[in-house]
Amino acid sequence: MKINTKFALCIENNGCEDLEKRKFYQILPDVDAASEGYLRVIDESEEDYLYPESYFIFVELPRKVQDAFVEAG
Repeated sequence: MKINTKFALCIENNGCEDLEKRKFYQILPDVDAASEGYLRVIDESEEDYLYPESYFIFVELPRKVQDAFVEAG
């Protein structure tokens, strides 16, 4: 069963050591976090953490690219 996978480009990391600007990250669904202005992001630690939504821009990646990101994780 696949979850609804989304990706976003990091445009700000403001002291967050586990985020790199100009890098794509997988975003996991989290309605509660989104209602507070946060995204659940799989970061460089390969764990999911909450970061401000303003640090990211959502992008639509081709299915093959999405699959490659998910398989690599």
